[in-house]
Amino acid sequence: MIIDTNLRKMIQQALKEDIGAKDITTTSVLLKSKKGKFILTAMEDCVVCGLDIAEAVFEIVDAVVRFKPVVNDGMQVLDGKAIAYVEGPCWSILPAERTALNFLSWLSGISTLTSKYVEAVKDTRAKIFDTRKTTPGYRKLEKHAVRMGGGSNHRMGLYDQILVKDNHLLSLTLEPAMIKNQKDALISAIKSAKTNAPKGKRIEVEIDSLDMLKIALEHNPDIIMLDNMGVDKIREAVKIRDAYRVKVGDVGFKVMLEVSGNVGLNSVREIAECGVDMISVGALTHSAPAVDISLDVQ
Repeated sequence: MIIDTNLRKMIQQALKEDIGAKDITTTSVLLKSKKGKFILTAMEDCVVCGLDIAEAVFEIVDAVVRFKPVVNDGMQVLDGKAIAYVEGPCWSILPAERTALNFLSWLSGISTLTSKYVEAVKDTRAKIFDTRKTTPGYRKLEKHAVRMGGGSNHRMGLYDQILVKDNHLLSLTLEPAMIKNQKDALISAIKSAKTNAPKGKRIEVEIDSLDMLKIALEHNPDIIMLDNMGVDKIREAVKIRDAYRVKVGDVGFKVMLEVSGNVGLNSVREIAECGVDMISVGALTHSAPAVDISLDVQ
């Protein structure tokens, strides 16, 4: 991962938050001349992510510190496996330790959880996607971690894909308005999006009923999101989409179906087997447990 100016500022802020003026413990009990060799170890099975960030943490504290990874981001490692070695002045390594571990544990947690979802839908057509339910200011890092876990990124923000949601449709019916119901609002939204969207941007609409699905299919958006539907309805939605494809012919018909809402590891396989194309999971970024990673004297 490229450590650009924004990421460096983010790391510097994290270090400032933890170290403050200085690490009064390390500087009180160790000589400045003391050097050490340390090992970063996975304390549980995981998919590693954040090695470049961790290296940058140590480099920003002291460019003399040597960070030597023995695995790469995206690699599955087992409990007890070495991830990297760190060598240099203890006065530099110990103050940087917690910040480096925080980034590694957090991002590896996202990658690890994502990999479990990806494995759960293996051999189906469904792909696992993240959402915009990310930690404010850290979306780039969290979405990188999703990719390292084998997942895919949904839109990065409001600027790179149109997604018409229920509040957009309801807003179209507010007074003063000629549009009085969600059906007409959906038709109007798709038509307006096709007219006004920047060239090359995909158009997605969110629907919560099979009647709305049929209306959306008639107007051919790129993606239709099935929001909070049960498995039986999802299966029926796939049948309706596939029947419509046969009706209009495969050529030029590329409407994908996405499932969103209340997706867990216990349900994602059944959803994938319905034949949908995309499954978006907010939990990948907002609920992934941190991985236990330690830094110890070698």
